Amino acid sequence: MNKWKVGVIGTGGIATDRHIPALLSLPHLAEMTAVQDVDRERALKVAKEFEVPHVCTSPEELLDIVDAVIICTPNKFHAELSIKALNKGVHVLCEKPMAMDRHEAEAMLRAAQENDRTLAIAYHYRHTPEGIMAKRVTEAGELGKPLVARVQAMRRRKVPGWGVFTDKDLQGGGSLIDFGCHLLDLSLWLLGNPEPVEVSAQTYNELSRTPGQVNDWGEVDPESFEVDDHVTSYIRFENGVTLQFECSWAANIKEDHTTLSISGVQGGLDVYPFELYQSKHGAVWDATPVMREEESGWAGKRQIANFLEGLNGGEKLAVHPQEALRVTKIIDAMYESSRTGQAVVMNRQEEELR
Repeated sequence: MNKWKVGVIGTGGIATDRHIPALLSLPHLAEMTAVQDVDRERALKVAKEFEVPHVCTSPEELLDIVDAVIICTPNKFHAELSIKALNKGVHVLCEKPMAMDRHEAEAMLRAAQENDRTLAIAYHYRHTPEGIMAKRVTEAGELGKPLVARVQAMRRRKVPGWGVFTDKDLQGGGSLIDFGCHLLDLSLWLLGNPEPVEVSAQTYNELSRTPGQVNDWGEVDPESFEVDDHVTSYIRFENGVTLQFECSWAANIKEDHTTLSISGVQGGLDVYPFELYQSKHGAVWDATPVMREEESGWAGKRQIANFLEGLNGGEKLAVHPQEALRVTKIIDAMYESSRTGQAVVMNRQEEELR
């Protein structure tokens, strides 16, 4: 089994809280080789904290000395850096979302195919114990034919007031592209990645643009706030399944909650917390498993292990770039539907965007 030299581009919180600790916990698979950031002082500080041997002055310098790279930059740079790495022959794990839009995502996919390199996208909710259990249940046919899925990814007054989360030029959007994308990806995965045919959506940001609002996660300038802080959507799929989707950074609700439920002909489930609902033996049943894989940081570690083991020809890659591309296409359609006030028919959109 190969031991891969891994670098990290972008040394913000997602790198230091998840990816670097996960890499260091897998010494049989990875050698934490280098970091690079536009803020060199921060990169030096992170390298010292985690005992990383190389601090590079540019992405190009880092790509010369690694086998694989984790990209943790603002969304604007995902495609550019991923393509540069793939063309250099370096495998890529890119933070979510895949890219700013579907055109960039398609270019990333082409680069991976042309260079025969692995491209993975960090939708780590698939690696949570509840997500894995839900996948086992759906693949075993416990729900029968899926009919309706419902998502609520809701935060109360928690717009990220740090970093670049509310910078539309760097991120491409707000609550949907940052937070909701995780539950959208997980929903599609559990439903078997059905083909979307129509998307209707509405985005909002009136709350964050209103002066004097309380925000628990730092200061937000209402005058410069351009991204969405709340999104609702209804998605129809080719197989007849529908998805009712809602996400928010800043809802006026009692408390934060994240829910993903699926109702099928033979049963239903909630993912967070996990419960299975069925009718059998003349009664209705609610089943809750004993989760055994809930140690701290498990999802992040499992994500890195899956990526690296996949490079060794072992474990199947959990998040294929084609699947992440579909998530990006739906996000594009949501924003387009809100902008135009009309539902987006996906096949028509495909033709128009070519």
